[in-house]
Amino acid sequence: MIFKKYCLIAAVCLLNFSCATKKVVSTTQDVLPATILKPYGRYVFNADQNLELISSAVHFGFSFTGNSFAIYATLANTSEHNYLQYEVDGVYQKRIRVDGKSKEPITLTLPTDGEHKVWIYKATEAHTGPIFIQKIEAKNIKIIENSKTPLIEFIGNSITCGAAADDSETPCGKGSYHDQHNAYQAYGPRLARALKTNFMLSSVSGIGVYRNWNSNGPTMPEVYEKANFQADGTRIWDFTIYKPNVVSIALGTNDFSNGDGKKERWPFDSMSFINKYVQFIQVVKTKYPNAKIALLSSPMVNGSSRLTFQNCLTAVKEKVDVLYPSDKPVSLFFFEPMQARGCSGHPNVEDHGLMANQLFPFFKEIIK
Repeated sequence: MIFKKYCLIAAVCLLNFSCATKKVVSTTQDVLPATILKPYGRYVFNADQNLELISSAVHFGFSFTGNSFAIYATLANTSEHNYLQYEVDGVYQKRIRVDGKSKEPITLTLPTDGEHKVWIYKATEAHTGPIFIQKIEAKNIKIIENSKTPLIEFIGNSITCGAAADDSETPCGKGSYHDQHNAYQAYGPRLARALKTNFMLSSVSGIGVYRNWNSNGPTMPEVYEKANFQADGTRIWDFTIYKPNVVSIALGTNDFSNGDGKKERWPFDSMSFINKYVQFIQVVKTKYPNAKIALLSSPMVNGSSRLTFQNCLTAVKEKVDVLYPSDKPVSLFFFEPMQARGCSGHPNVEDHGLMANQLFPFFKEIIK
C-alpha cells in the first residue's frame, strides 16, 4: 500500500514537471497558422489549410519580439525551387530560396533583438508555381491587419512581374528563368511604397492583349479571371476580396514583339489590339466598377512602334470614355524610351526604380 502511494506521488510530480516544461516552451516560441494571415495579391487556402501564394509579390505581414523567426514553406514538386523575399522594419533584406526537397523551416536571424515588423513577399510570378506557407514561428508573433490605405492593382507582363531584373545571385543566361525574378523591386511595388498605398500584381511573362510574345494566346483577357492565370486553371479568382482604387494596365510590349524569328508572325494589327483592349477594360470594369483605369505604354517599345502604340492607347481611352461617360476618364501615361540593362532586354532593378520615379507624379494625381 505504501509502495502504491509513493508511485502515485511520483506520477503526479512527473506530470507537473512535464506541464511546466511545455509552458516554458510555449512562451518562447509562438505559432502563427497560415489560415489567419492577411495577404495582398492572389492566393488561396488549400485543402490542407496552407496559404498558397500565387501571384508576383503577393505578401503578408507580422510582428514579433526577438531576433529570429521561422517560415514553414513548401513546394508541390520536390525537384523544384522558388523564391520568397522579405522586409524588416521597412528595410528590404534579400531573396530567400525555397527548395522543394527541404523539410526544414527557413529560419532567419536579425542583427538586433527587440520588436520587429516583417513583410514576406513571393519573388516570382504565378507561372513559376505556388509557394505553400504552413505557419510562421516567432516570439510574441502577431499578424499585421490589412490597412485602409488605397489599393493599386498592376496588370501587366514580365516587366510588371519584375522578371529578369536581378542577376545579383544568378548571372543572366544561367539557371532557371525565375532565378532573376525580383517582384519586390519591380516598378509597381516601388511606386506603391513611395505613394504609401497597398498594391497587388496581376502579371504574366510574355503575355499580351490580343497576342503574346511568341504565340497567339492565351492572352491576358483569356486568363485574367483564373486564379493562377492559367488557361486550364479550374479555380476562378474571387474579385470581391479586394476593391482597388486604381487599376493600372501595362500591356502591349508583347503584342508589338517580333517573336523569336522562327515562328510565323504577322505584322501588328492595330484594330485587333484596340478592340481586344477595350473589351478587356470592360471586363475589368465589371469586377471593379468604381476603380480608376490607368493605361501605361512600355519603355521597351521604341522607334515607329512607339508612336503606333501611343496612338492605339489613345484610341482605347477614347472608346472607353464614350462607353462609360459617367465614369472617371481613363488616364494615359507614356514612358520615355529606355535601354534596358536587365537580362534578355528587360529592365533591371535600377531601371525599375527609374520607371517608378517617372510614374510617381502621374499616380500621385490619380490616387487623390
